[in-house]
Amino acid sequence: MKKKQKIMLIRILAAAALLIAWNISPLTGLLRLLCFAAVYLIIGYDILYKAGRGILRGKVFDENFLMAVATLGAFALAIYEKSGDYNEAIAVMLFYQIGELFQSLAVQKSRKNITELMDLRPDYANVESEGTLTRMDPEEIEVGTEIVVQPGEKIPIDGIVTEGTSALNTSALTGESMPREIAPGMEAVSGCINMTGLLKIRTTKPFEESAVSKILELVQDSGSRKSQSERFISRFAKVYTPVVCIAALALAVLPPVVRLLVGMGPEWSIWIYRALTFLVISCPCALVISIPLSFFAGIGGAGREGILVKGSNYLEQLAKLKTVVFDKTGTLTKGVFEVSNIHHNTIPDEQLIEYAALAECASSHPVGLSLLRAYGKEPDRNRVTDIREVSGKGILANVDGKEIAAGNGKLMNDLGIEWKDCHSTGTIIHLAIDGDYAGHIVVSDVEKPDSAQAIRELKELGIRKTVMLTGDVGKVAGKVAKDLSIDEVYCSLLPADKVGKVEELLGNGTLAFVGDGINDAPVLMRSDIGIAMGAMGSDAAIEAADVVLMDDSPMKMVKAVKISRKCIRIVYQNIIFALVIKFLCLILGAFGIANMWYAIFADVGVMVLAVLNAIRALKVHGL
Repeated sequence: MKKKQKIMLIRILAAAALLIAWNISPLTGLLRLLCFAAVYLIIGYDILYKAGRGILRGKVFDENFLMAVATLGAFALAIYEKSGDYNEAIAVMLFYQIGELFQSLAVQKSRKNITELMDLRPDYANVESEGTLTRMDPEEIEVGTEIVVQPGEKIPIDGIVTEGTSALNTSALTGESMPREIAPGMEAVSGCINMTGLLKIRTTKPFEESAVSKILELVQDSGSRKSQSERFISRFAKVYTPVVCIAALALAVLPPVVRLLVGMGPEWSIWIYRALTFLVISCPCALVISIPLSFFAGIGGAGREGILVKGSNYLEQLAKLKTVVFDKTGTLTKGVFEVSNIHHNTIPDEQLIEYAALAECASSHPVGLSLLRAYGKEPDRNRVTDIREVSGKGILANVDGKEIAAGNGKLMNDLGIEWKDCHSTGTIIHLAIDGDYAGHIVVSDVEKPDSAQAIRELKELGIRKTVMLTGDVGKVAGKVAKDLSIDEVYCSLLPADKVGKVEELLGNGTLAFVGDGINDAPVLMRSDIGIAMGAMGSDAAIEAADVVLMDDSPMKMVKAVKISRKCIRIVYQNIIFALVIKFLCLILGAFGIANMWYAIFADVGVMVLAVLNAIRALKVHGL
């Protein structure tokens, strides 16, 4: 609890204790008035100050004005009637302050998630000089400087690991608890925590351009982009508050005047009391506080799950999503080649892979690298001699004294070797040993293990259409679309073609484009909602996208939609609940059925219940 909240709690407890004490003491007359007035000032001086300042600044009609007028009026009525009962005026202010404290604690709780993201910001960077480590401000570190990150420290600036191996805790960025292994030559992203070994990292960006700075800037700016619901409540409050003030004045004046005209007693005190009750009931705190809090909590909860939303307007749009358009490579597929099948082999699979990997051991081509990964060992280059690359066809090499040919059908034709066709989708590497066909290996960009589940769950959530856009050829794209049950697929597209295709799809409900954020910036910006996936450390993604998914799991897209819909449900619940109770109590107050105690429930009670409901937007982990 913060200092300001502690002071408020002390004021509440002191006012409550004094209120009880004065009620059981035999105080009368002026002394009783002064004692109760002191309690009123203890609990309400800040509200009176804010109301007075608002009047001086021309901002009269707010909740502080309503509370000040209503409670001072109740005090004045008690003095006029000489009843000595000042409890209602103090109780209204006391319970209002309890509600304000509760709301402050709720905001603090929701801010905690944002604060945890803010804790990503590193305090220092270690620079080694003459055998000793010097702590420097990360903003002073120049590009190309070698920094040292010890176990337990945050990586302060993006860079490339030059020395050391370790496991990185990326949970603050991605929401995932599984650590990531890192080794020399790999990219180290700022904000991650080094868990085990000492790392030396050569910085590749200045601090202000590093991933952690971009993310913090994104989170800090998210509050400036208001949703339609928030804008509606702001406009509503500006009109509603003056209207109820005028209505309360009319309630205090018109009925007594009418009664005078018809020859009856005016009963000024009764109607003024009803007008004051009307003012307390009318306070729009529940709406003004709970709606922004719901969105704030939703954005904070999403942030803890590795889903960064740039504003509540995008959270609201996510809830209305009808069409989801996916990029293929790196989004629905892993974006790296892997051995997916082996066919027609005359030798064991492992041996076929071994010969192919050894023949490709000097290759930097993605297909060759995939064979080396499938082999899983460091190739013994002493076993390989006379490597010859046949441009556009494959590799010839001598492995263990045997002539190995690894390549496409054209290479096999050139060598006069009869080969078997393959109906699988991907790159086919045929292998021959000493002129005899030994089988073929299928290398392809494999689908992510949870892509199909993500598409299925999106459809279960009511997404009407799923579309895939890719630069790949039709055969490859068609297979992925079929495997994942995607409704429409468009292939052989250039980046500009993707923008054109998205423009054709716009207009049939809210559309989101999901891409890897590196080469999809134009289409991310053109769609209703641009969603960058697997964007940890990607500047292009953070700049271009409206929603940033910090890891590469398509299921994060599903979670983003679920979070947004839960948040919007809570917003609508609070709007309907607050308005129904308010208007019902206003009618009861106008007819004298609801007194000040009903007013307290209508104001503070509704606000507390709405805030409690809003806090539920933080609970997103199990969605």
